[in-house]
Amino acid sequence: MIKTQVVKLKVNKTMQKHLDNLCDYRRYCWNKGLETWQLMYEAHTLNKKDNPSPNERRVRDELVAKKEDWQYELSARCLQLVVKDLANAWKNFFDKAQSDWGKPSFKSKKAPRQSFKTDRAKIVNGKLRLDKPRSVSKEDWFDLSSYGALKMSEVKVVSIFKEKNAYYAALPYEEKIEYKSKTHQKTAVDVNVGHFNYTDGQINVLPVKLQKLYKRIKHYQRMLARKREINGKSAIKSNNYSAVRTKLQRDYRKVANIQNDLLQKFTTKLVDNYDQIVIEDLAVKDMMMTHVASKGMQRSLFSKFRQILTYKCDWYGKELILADKTYPSTQRCAKCGYVKTGDEKITLQGNQKHGTKHNEYICYKCDYSNDRDENAVLNLLALAR
Repeated sequence: MIKTQVVKLKVNKTMQKHLDNLCDYRRYCWNKGLETWQLMYEAHTLNKKDNPSPNERRVRDELVAKKEDWQYELSARCLQLVVKDLANAWKNFFDKAQSDWGKPSFKSKKAPRQSFKTDRAKIVNGKLRLDKPRSVSKEDWFDLSSYGALKMSEVKVVSIFKEKNAYYAALPYEEKIEYKSKTHQKTAVDVNVGHFNYTDGQINVLPVKLQKLYKRIKHYQRMLARKREINGKSAIKSNNYSAVRTKLQRDYRKVANIQNDLLQKFTTKLVDNYDQIVIEDLAVKDMMMTHVASKGMQRSLFSKFRQILTYKCDWYGKELILADKTYPSTQRCAKCGYVKTGDEKITLQGNQKHGTKHNEYICYKCDYSNDRDENAVLNLLALAR
């Protein structure tokens, strides 16, 4: 299996300057390549006979032919890999099944993450050595050590990115993974805002410590907004503004680490104890009705849970079963199979006709009653073989 290790880099001020220049150069190449691609496509649309359709080779040749003098001082591989990624982005645009489907857009220097790629990096004495641009002398170019030990001795394509004033490296490597032993057990997971239900209980993905962090994040966001409202664009230049923004970024990082730890442990527990796992194939965008509900769904990380569980099932030889989007796991009776329709449906407010709460499931055909989420788990479990 191909895994990716993300490590935080120890970078001095000299290397910070060079890495920032490479990040800026990748963004410049991406925007220039996207502009060229769009112009070629428009010309091809107007006159297909004289103007061929854009592709990776044609766009790359056009960018290389129009290189400025200053571009020759930076890594040539940066431009080559940008055009390759741009071609893949356009290819994914025509496949709506992609999780991050969308039209390629221009990169902004204000984006929270800036990055570049290289395929000429090496591991030397446990440190990462990047290919040196022509404009940099050997005395100003250093090997990068990391806060964690590297798990590989060779690397191919390395992604360096800057986020929240820290530098990270994403290093792919191959690892032999053995399938886990069979348990002959099956389970189903019903995802909800704030918690996931499965056959052995419930896991809370928005614990109390996260609620405290979100309150503090809201407080810092209001402080920054108030400073921008009073001082305008000059607010971002003040030291006080930078200090508050640093605190905000720190809390966002804490939230991401806590939730990632919860999901990793929960998905590992599932693949350790079960051979078949059933989850719902949810249309999350269609479920975001109000800004309040949308915020809760985004914080519950439905898509990330499915992503992590998918690759872990592939790694360890477990079977992941997706329930169809139209499968009525909530409205179906787990005992007799009756599906509620019309004014008998259970909504977020419950059922007004029978006066039941949103977490109650009562079947009026067979007098079956259960918790709504537990009933959904049993319905999903019926899809396992």
